[in-house]
Amino acid sequence: MLLGGDGMKDRYHDIYLQIGLNILRCRKERGLTQEQLADRTGHSRNHIQRVETAYTAPTLATLLDIAQALEVPLEKLLEIPK
Repeated sequence: MLLGGDGMKDRYHDIYLQIGLNILRCRKERGLTQEQLADRTGHSRNHIQRVETAYTAPTLATLLDIAQALEVPLEKLLEIPK
């Protein structure tokens, strides 16, 4: 879980969690493992797992790499239900 410097939950954790779920859904729809997505993006499998589970906040560059590897528009990964 993303924690701030004082150990409190990051105020954007729920958004990062939704982004991670969006990545997971898109990855599974394409029949890819975390390892395969990692190979396509140049990121480690561990990093992909941390992004999918909101353990770490993805950078814009990471999200762009993932969107390109999954062949989806970046906006699809950023969809947040209201």
